[in-house]
Amino acid sequence: MPALPVAYRLSFDAAELDLAAIHAFLSQSYWSPDIPLDVVQRAVAGSQCAGLFHGAAQVGFARAVSDCATFAYLADVYVLPEHRGQGLAQAMVAGLMAQPALQGLRRWMLATRDAHSLYARLGFAPVSQPDRLMEIRKMNAYQAMS
Repeated sequence: MPALPVAYRLSFDAAELDLAAIHAFLSQSYWSPDIPLDVVQRAVAGSQCAGLFHGAAQVGFARAVSDCATFAYLADVYVLPEHRGQGLAQAMVAGLMAQPALQGLRRWMLATRDAHSLYARLGFAPVSQPDRLMEIRKMNAYQAMS
């Protein structure tokens, strides 16, 4: 696992996560604009999560949605802009993937617009048989909830 700079630490303890900070970032991200706080709370509660901290402040987050037996989907990975460029995202995701509950899985998946090289360093590759994948995509799902 890549080492974190001394000023940073990872936590896999859900009680330490700053849900307001996570919501603040995700609600402005390209992949979950306007996501409601209660949806973030439910997503965190149903996932294996990693929080990245600089001092007391949470500056990054990642979660794995998994059955903890065969499959995991990596989601909501971010590091705040002022902390990027130090290998923090790679260390955070590697730490999450190394968690005992996520060992022995036969498949990990993710979707990204612009971080392909980061995930390639962690072993991810383009889907070998994209013709087998399907999706239901609801672009305005959060507006329907209000």
